[in-house]
Amino acid sequence: MAQQAIELRNVSKKRPNKVIGPLNLVIPQGYVTALVGQNGSGKSTLMSMLIQLTYPEEGEIRWFEEPHPEGLPLTLRQNIAYVPETSLAEENYWTAPEAAAFRRYWYPGWDQPFFEELMKRFEIPQKARLSKMSKGERRKFEIAAALAARPQLLLLDEPSSGLDPFAWRTMLDTLQQFVDDTGATVLISTHIVEEVRRLADYIVLMHRGQLLGITEKDSLFGAWNEVWVQAESEEELLELVAELPGTLRPRLETPGVGSFLARHFHQNEKRIRDMGVKVIKSRSLELEEILSLWMEGYRPDTD
Repeated sequence: MAQQAIELRNVSKKRPNKVIGPLNLVIPQGYVTALVGQNGSGKSTLMSMLIQLTYPEEGEIRWFEEPHPEGLPLTLRQNIAYVPETSLAEENYWTAPEAAAFRRYWYPGWDQPFFEELMKRFEIPQKARLSKMSKGERRKFEIAAALAARPQLLLLDEPSSGLDPFAWRTMLDTLQQFVDDTGATVLISTHIVEEVRRLADYIVLMHRGQLLGITEKDSLFGAWNEVWVQAESEEELLELVAELPGTLRPRLETPGVGSFLARHFHQNEKRIRDMGVKVIKSRSLELEEILSLWMEGYRPDTD
């Protein structure tokens, strides 16, 4: 894996009804990492700790291999941009250009021509107060301002919230181009599988306050298959599955046809045929199906 942008070492955070952690994680530098999981899994809490809006009770966080328990130094903060799930109330009475002027003061690397280009690309109103914008318009401003800061580390918490399909597609294209042009490290918290599919290099899965691991996105595709085989009875199907490692959920679909889920099916396909079993068809599981299996404890890259 590349150099570390973020490292969590046994990080724990207490919440009213649960504990987040202990979390151990390394986010590689220069890649897009998608933080996925159900609502309430702890994604926003993790994001808040990374920008030090809240602090862990236990453990250590490192940014670019350095811990900062007393607070992030200004030079580092000026290289981090954060788009929270809920917009900042302090900017409500400003227009987009006014809010940008304030942010520009704090970010030495601010790219004003790029910000103005994004304002036009995203069709952000110039004269409306931020509080009077639609949720989608406000979201587009937040993303444009974050990118204009030219951050080394970009944290996005549910960035597509409120965006219509056209703005969503523009956002994805813009983010991808930004990463390609700058080599920035991006951590994006999302529950939208298509965002993961299109943007992410790595996937981190959170479930019930725990990190279930990190893996390269491309390694997931083809990791699981649903397979249909010729089987005259449930007993015959179960006998077949018992001979194959990494199979789940055998089911007799109709008399003569059974199905099951298989990890790394291509490694076992010849073995199945050598056993005299006819493979009727197979399909690769979709990304969301693979993530669901992962949450159930079936990590795709383990035996």
